[in-house]
Amino acid sequence: MKINYSEEVQLAKRTGKPILALESTIIAQGMPFPQNLDFANRAETLCRDSGVTPATIAILNGNIHVGLENEVLEFIAKNDDVKKVSRRELGMAIAENWHGATTVSSTMHIAHQAGIPVFSTGGIGGVHRGGEYSFDVSQDLTALATIPMIVISAGAKAILDLPKTLEMMETLGITVLGYGVDEFPAFYSRESGCFRIHPVSSPGGVAAIYKENVSAGLSSAVLVANPVPQENEIPTQEIESIIESACKTAADQNIIGKELTPFLLKEIMEKTGGRSLDTNKALALNNIHLGIQIVKELA
Repeated sequence: MKINYSEEVQLAKRTGKPILALESTIIAQGMPFPQNLDFANRAETLCRDSGVTPATIAILNGNIHVGLENEVLEFIAKNDDVKKVSRRELGMAIAENWHGATTVSSTMHIAHQAGIPVFSTGGIGGVHRGGEYSFDVSQDLTALATIPMIVISAGAKAILDLPKTLEMMETLGITVLGYGVDEFPAFYSRESGCFRIHPVSSPGGVAAIYKENVSAGLSSAVLVANPVPQENEIPTQEIESIIESACKTAADQNIIGKELTPFLLKEIMEKTGGRSLDTNKALALNNIHLGIQIVKELA
């Protein structure tokens, strides 16, 4: 797979400087303009100010880019023609010259091919509510099951069936760690009622478990569930009725597949008066902050 590296990422690879992978779907489909561009710039600045090279991943004219120049980052943020590209669509995106924003699964695949072992995102996908009937299960889970790297997220997106998502991750052999907690966070909220995860208390602890997994020949990822900061969370009892209403609206409009998550996030943002967007930004930046610490431990 041909990868186009930015000059900054090329230099980091040559000199052994730590690199943190970042996705682009959170920019193109997860937030509206100009808030998405502001978030992307803040995310990359946070990395650079900490001595880590940001490697935001996207597809332009069918070319895979690891590390984006400023004008490309703005193009991804502003252009409505940028498609949401998961791992299964990488070949199509390349062959048909798409502009594409990479999801968790495709970002993991590309980052692993590029030799970047740590990736910070907002929240992973999983088993959707009603998944026992629709079989709507995100490719993020199969990527986590088959790509050996560290992924930091604020749990799984709250629009999902979190108990079933955790069950599926256990079945797939994905190592799930709670950063300072033994309860799986619920994206907007710190609490989910799901307690079956292993707590770790330091970036070094995460790095040590990942290294031992690799040494043991495991092909699955280490998922680090990092709760949203308390001052930024929307408590479960407050957000749940809003999520249920958004899910009903999606069902009434027959919104399914890859369009479902962006639709639900937009509905929730509108119903919370933009508060959910602020929480989304805060938790994603919090995950990048932790990713920076972990990648330094590995380096």
